[in-house]
Amino acid sequence: MRIGELARRTGVSERSLRYYETQGLLRADRTPGGHRDYPEAAVDRVIRIQELFAAGLHSSRIAQLLPCMRDTDGGPSAVATPKLVHDLTEERERIDRMIADLVRSRETLDEVIAAAQGVAAGDSEVRVG
Repeated sequence: MRIGELARRTGVSERSLRYYETQGLLRADRTPGGHRDYPEAAVDRVIRIQELFAAGLHSSRIAQLLPCMRDTDGGPSAVATPKLVHDLTEERERIDRMIADLVRSRETLDEVIAAAQGVAAGDSEVRVG
């Protein structure tokens, strides 16, 4: 499939798809006329790349990780090195810290909202935390 169709099917811009290719995240064959020609599996690959970017991973880390994942379901493949396992464990710990920080922020906002609702309802004292 051509780059425009891949962009349409994945919701990812053509510019991003070209970037993925330069970073080694995505591969396309070339037609005799020089146009990119992506295999059907590229749709799943692009979706997987988007999920990994959304998780906060950088393109260099994604490039290390993709060979260890199946494109179709994101499950593990048989390829992984001890260093990669270590690096990915660190990434997971970083994500866990981010989640914990977000939960704390949400709890603080919930308290502020509850206090503000109390003031709006006529409670003159604002209590937070």
